[in-house]
Amino acid sequence: MRNTALKILMVALCASSISLHAQTNQSPKKEFKFGKIEPSEFSAKAIGVDSAASAIKLFDVGNCYFELSSSGGGFVYVFERHIRYKILNKNGYDLANFKIQLYKNSNAAKEDLSSMDAATYNMVDGKMVISKLNKDAKFTEEFNKNYSIKKFALPNVKEGSVIEFKYRIKSDFIFTLRGWKFQSDIPTLWSEYNVKIPEYLDYKHNTSGYYRIGHPVHETINATYVSGLTSTATYDKYVIENAPALKDEPFVTTMDDYTPRISFELRGTNFPQDIYRDYNGSWGKIIAGLAEREDFGAFINKNSFAKSVLPGILKGEKDTLLCTKLILNYVKNNVKWNDDYDIYTNAINPKSIFEKKTGSSADINLSLLSLLKEAKIIAYPVLLSTRENGEHPGYPVVSGFNNVIGVIQIGGKTYFLDATDKDLPIGMINSESLSHQGFYVDLKSYSGNWISTEPTWANEKTFAYNLSLNKENKLVGQINQYSKGYAALSLRDKYRKTNSESEFLKNFKKDKTGLELSNYKIQNLDNLDELLTESMDVVIEDNVEETGNLVYFTPLLFERTKENLFKHDERKFPVDFAFPFKETYRMTLNFPEDYEIDKLPKGGAYKLQDNNGDFSISYVTQGNALMVKSIININKSLYTPEEYFDLKALFKAIVEKQAEQIVLKKKV
Repeated sequence: MRNTALKILMVALCASSISLHAQTNQSPKKEFKFGKIEPSEFSAKAIGVDSAASAIKLFDVGNCYFELSSSGGGFVYVFERHIRYKILNKNGYDLANFKIQLYKNSNAAKEDLSSMDAATYNMVDGKMVISKLNKDAKFTEEFNKNYSIKKFALPNVKEGSVIEFKYRIKSDFIFTLRGWKFQSDIPTLWSEYNVKIPEYLDYKHNTSGYYRIGHPVHETINATYVSGLTSTATYDKYVIENAPALKDEPFVTTMDDYTPRISFELRGTNFPQDIYRDYNGSWGKIIAGLAEREDFGAFINKNSFAKSVLPGILKGEKDTLLCTKLILNYVKNNVKWNDDYDIYTNAINPKSIFEKKTGSSADINLSLLSLLKEAKIIAYPVLLSTRENGEHPGYPVVSGFNNVIGVIQIGGKTYFLDATDKDLPIGMINSESLSHQGFYVDLKSYSGNWISTEPTWANEKTFAYNLSLNKENKLVGQINQYSKGYAALSLRDKYRKTNSESEFLKNFKKDKTGLELSNYKIQNLDNLDELLTESMDVVIEDNVEETGNLVYFTPLLFERTKENLFKHDERKFPVDFAFPFKETYRMTLNFPEDYEIDKLPKGGAYKLQDNNGDFSISYVTQGNALMVKSIININKSLYTPEEYFDLKALFKAIVEKQAEQIVLKKKV
């Protein structure tokens, strides 16, 4: 959730009564005028690695600067964006549907869309025809109580069209400015962001991504105020030219981690006749601020609700680990997660959360910490950036976090605490939070440190097939499946979210051609500390092919890895699986007495360096029985770009070896 403007900042601004008029002498810059379309833009083409692109971003120019609010007297920031595309084919038509997200909070602070221009340009008989944005093509969607989405749909978009949008937003939320992404999923010829910050505001900025962001301008410009005083502002220009399309890759946190971008967060203020006020310059300052907030530290300290319910939860239990489990289970069973991540609560006391029976990750996990505190169990909040939110820059920036969990140490062992999912046992956090590290905070000493969130749980899936091949080429027998760790969490989630077991089994069979099953049983669904087990009787058709006196089939059946997701010749980004995993497949096949093995694939073993992963497959025959075993071990959650080629080769071997067929021959 976007941070609100600091009240003390607004008071200081009201007292200073300033308005900013920036002037600067700078070198000539590229001009981007709305409606001024160059003939060359209609002939723009994608070339090279981007030759199949659906569109080209001709330019994307942003401006961020500050004004005085007409109502409150404090600073607001203005964000302007002007973007132009050339549509190359039908796959680019969606770019004509533009969305802008705006935020507001309960204190009447908000973001306003103050202007919007948009148009489509087509060449018809050698002349440019302009189609402007229609009034009936503008929509507003109230996404939730905090967010609204403005939607705009341009008309007459065709292959070869040029389209553009230009808009302005005014925002009260100056704690974090709107950042800028310089690359997207289509090639970009020019991307530019201009930021002008008055000397009274001190911002931290963070740049990230795998392409260097040009910084051609960093200068101090003159600023004049209504009182006649003169001062300065800082002007920075950031540019990337000819950025290729960002190709989506499998097994990443978010592509935003690898997109060249820049973000800003307020460090402090330095107003006339006031001292420098450090809001966010160090972890100590951040943690002190968190400790005082009613929606964080003060929320945890509210103990009236905890006092009333703890006796019924603990029932005299004294063991710390068991008490923690009881409290964790109470929270999981009494508050449902609304799928929102946050580090601040939406209420000022835990009682409100439990009465509402639903809440964000902060509502739930800070309520958990409040109960633990009253139970005299020492636990700490851990701030996280989820995988989708992207990697935290590492230095003191609170806006880089969007989630909070708990951590506790019992008997020398560290346990993470996450009550957002009833199927998360003590020590396990949801997979979206597996971003490798979090920042734990001690609200008493105003200290904190980074802590590894790498999972210690075994994450395994085992498939055990016990089948017989009959004369009709049907495979008849039993399948048992065993799940641990995140494999079990995923299965429990699918099972619980399906309306009925029959619907669950229908979905289970959807991609398994020829499978009919009966007597399905699932064990340990609610016993999170035990192996989650599935068993079923099966009849499998259409997976055995007969030609003359030869019978062919692929023994891994439905569990075969059919595609190598690592297709690119090179990779600039890490491969992030979130957690290590092991997948084991065992099949015992009994075939008729008058059949014999004609061709058996050669087994093999393939290993990554430093024991970072391996794959093996083996075949053993004994009389009229065949045993097949395949094991995939991925021993790390994160692989570097340099390890990509070996990982790609490993999965290439998996795809090829698991696809090999067994050939049986009928005896004459």
